[in-house]
Amino acid sequence: MQIKTTDATAYWIWYPGDFEKYHAMKQNFSRVERGCSWPAFWKSEGFRNRVAFRRKYHITKKTSFSVHGIKDSYGYVQVNDLKYPFGETIPCMPGEYSISVHIACISSMPSVYIDGDVVKSDTGWNADDFCFAPVPAAFNRYFTDKAEDPSEWHYSEKLFFPVDETEINGGVLYEFETELTAALEIRGSGTPVVYLGESRPEALDTNNCYYHCIPDSSSGMCPRQAVLFAFIPECKKGDYEVIAHHQYVDIPVVAKFRCDDEELNHIFDIASHTFSLCSGAFILDGIKRDKWIWGGDVYQSLFVNRFLTGDKELERRSLLALAGNDPVMTHVNTIIDYSLLWILSVYEHYLSYGDREFVDSMFPKMKSIMDLCMSQRDENGFIIPRKQDWLFIDWADFDRDGPLCALQILLAEAYRIMIYLSKEDSCRSLYGAEREKLLGNIEKHFWDSEKNGYIDSYTSGKRNITKHANIFAVIFGIADDKRKKTIAENILLNDSIPKITTPYFRFFELEALCELGYLDEVMKQIKSYWGGMLKLGAKTFWEQYDPEKPLEKQYEMYGDPYGKSLCHAWSSSPIYLLAKYFVGIKHLGPGGKKYEVRPEKAFFKRLDCSFPVGDRMVEIRISGNDTIVSE
Repeated sequence: MQIKTTDATAYWIWYPGDFEKYHAMKQNFSRVERGCSWPAFWKSEGFRNRVAFRRKYHITKKTSFSVHGIKDSYGYVQVNDLKYPFGETIPCMPGEYSISVHIACISSMPSVYIDGDVVKSDTGWNADDFCFAPVPAAFNRYFTDKAEDPSEWHYSEKLFFPVDETEINGGVLYEFETELTAALEIRGSGTPVVYLGESRPEALDTNNCYYHCIPDSSSGMCPRQAVLFAFIPECKKGDYEVIAHHQYVDIPVVAKFRCDDEELNHIFDIASHTFSLCSGAFILDGIKRDKWIWGGDVYQSLFVNRFLTGDKELERRSLLALAGNDPVMTHVNTIIDYSLLWILSVYEHYLSYGDREFVDSMFPKMKSIMDLCMSQRDENGFIIPRKQDWLFIDWADFDRDGPLCALQILLAEAYRIMIYLSKEDSCRSLYGAEREKLLGNIEKHFWDSEKNGYIDSYTSGKRNITKHANIFAVIFGIADDKRKKTIAENILLNDSIPKITTPYFRFFELEALCELGYLDEVMKQIKSYWGGMLKLGAKTFWEQYDPEKPLEKQYEMYGDPYGKSLCHAWSSSPIYLLAKYFVGIKHLGPGGKKYEVRPEKAFFKRLDCSFPVGDRMVEIRISGNDTIVSE
């Protein structure tokens, strides 16, 4: 889908959040596994079915307008005391007018387009759901044309042709230059079964591959899915022509990174491609397996997006999709730590763009989520999961008896953010008092002065230590500088402490090491971990990589031979690490209005890069002893 470049001032408008909830529902219901449809397993947050849009006008000369509703909608237009149907041209003579557009829709979110020279659906309309006070109507920059349908994403499209065709196993294997999100077009006689794969073994394994499809008999088109390899059995080369219609939302990558280390350049490029594939209407975890909107994936992706596309609307859509409706009864994706990470995500969005309007619109939801979290606390102020809650943090062997320290540190950070973003003294006072109580009890119950670290849990008596709570204590400033040094030496760099095994939490680990100044160690891990995937021929970065396994064993996960995502959003984190800690770009205030650039020149003999900082592009060049920073 191309962004409109005209100066259009009319949009399709809807009630705030309905667009995101509707499209998130479609996205989260789109997962297919081996022919079985698998909708997301958390509470589905619905859009409103009945909305009114209202506005007053003082009209000085004769004009007219018409109102167009989304397909399958019902409604009317009221101008003062007169009612008109949708689609009719409505005349207005000079005078005062109170206009309301009433619309209902069962199949999608109610939305209207008002077409006129004076009366039109621009940014001045309010939306009313007959329950809460009217709010400014919402819109999206992609939907400025009356002929468009905001219930459908109309993707941009690029054609790809196979770079290799191989006769194998009695059929033909088609390989594309990189992984794509594509609708395959099959030209030839008949309607063969097509087996798709992120890897060669997956496409050839017709019993176990995730996706197979039969092209439409009239168009030859298959459903849009992730594909790098496609296998058609019982045929020969030349029997079929296979074309990939790569479909994507056109969110331009504006960052550039080139240095004297070609391996780093390659890592940056593949991370950029990986993230772009996972970014569209929303930020997804990956493009093959779940294709769902997960709070933990979105949180980490915000850091990457800050320095790659700088597209705040992508973040807004993703956070709104996760927010749900009031009253809040369940945690984000059912995961209690993801609810807290959602609050942290709104804060990180604000730091990136200074988007106070969005923060103010989200703050009531932040309070609702905090109310749910605070309703689950014990006498020490520690948050305790309910039976229906999933406490994730990471795939790790925690001592989960009683309160988990890592979760309490996330709660303390959420309190800090609520204090920082609140405009109300009463809120700041409430969250401030609760935070101080919580910090005192974290110190009392979880800090182990003999082991020089934070233990997982204190109720079992095991005094078990993993890196996770200690990493959070470093990142979120729970530990002071002296304790950070102790944690680094005794926990983070201690080989006797269980290693972080997932790239999800490796993001937090590498950020903690960067904050502690261990940049040499971080660079070593970037090159060994992400560089290791490249050495195995990765076209995109994976959900997980184990350097001890041979290539043919890399695809298994969750007990499934091809369960691992080979294109996963959180594996794009080198973009963030390189931009912030090695190029040295630090936001010193919301929206990057104040920032500093201090490159770590020991890692670069030559550097030519540019990154978005708020609404500006900052260029950094290093050549020899010279460093040039410009906007």
